[in-house]
Amino acid sequence: MIKSHRFLRQFIRFITLLIATCAIAFLLMEASPIDPVQSYIGAGVAVSPEQREQISAYWGLDQSPIERFYTWGNHLLHGDFGDSLIYRRPVLQVIGEKFTNSFCLMLAAWLGAGLIGLFLGCLMGLYENRWPDKILKTISYLFASTPAFWLGLLLLLFFAVYLELFPIGFSAPIGVAAADITWGQRLYHLFLPALTLSLTSFANIALHTREKLIAIYHSDFILFAKARGESNKSIFFRHGLRNILLPAISLQFASFSELFGGSVLAETVFSYPGLGQAAVNAGLRGDIPLLLGITLFSVIFVFCGNLMADILYGWADPRTKEASK
Repeated sequence: MIKSHRFLRQFIRFITLLIATCAIAFLLMEASPIDPVQSYIGAGVAVSPEQREQISAYWGLDQSPIERFYTWGNHLLHGDFGDSLIYRRPVLQVIGEKFTNSFCLMLAAWLGAGLIGLFLGCLMGLYENRWPDKILKTISYLFASTPAFWLGLLLLLFFAVYLELFPIGFSAPIGVAAADITWGQRLYHLFLPALTLSLTSFANIALHTREKLIAIYHSDFILFAKARGESNKSIFFRHGLRNILLPAISLQFASFSELFGGSVLAETVFSYPGLGQAAVNAGLRGDIPLLLGITLFSVIFVFCGNLMADILYGWADPRTKEASK
């Protein structure tokens, strides 16, 4: 009974979040000074008033904002997300194509941030209040407050322009057919954007791991383990790492929203053809169907990540379940 009630509450929260997010995104697009008809035609291209009316009628832009939002919602319930004004293709097809690149980028950054954060957090916890802890804690705060686009520009200038070790942008070499692109080339182009997201996302995991490990090392059962003569290596792997690993993984799943937001900036800096760059283009060129579709998809993606984090938190700490009951 409790599980069904909790599921119903989460479902209602999910539906309410979808409706509110789409409505806010639609209102912001309506308030934008960008003319979607001119964006569809192209900058500097002049057409007659009759042609503008035909284009507006074709895309439904001649209707009132309430009518357009209602029409879009009605089509959405039937699985139709509409057609993109920029790509001249169905929105779902564009999202599926762009999300493949974004998913590879976010997965690489997600794994990198988790490994870096866990490793540095363990080091800070083991060297509490000593110089390694102070230096690494300062570095964590520094990267946590660094904007992703600024860090991406620095990495791009240093590694791609100055040292010429990595490409300037894109997800694959220019002029190479898609069938001829190897995984090595994709990973080569993926490295700098993924490194940018990893460096701006690891701080929360590192600082949380540090506090958790320090609390464990100050507990009574660690003092008892030391009194029994256990080595520092045994104490860390048997008691410390086992107790901080699952909470760190749970926090890692909760970082989906940060990764998704950071990927928009990273893809823009590195000209990476992912979902974030498509969202920027849709916003700048007034492509309301595509922008609403990406907004809807991003809400679903982030909500699922947060839901998985809540489930893992309950599994890692049974006291969470008891509190909810």
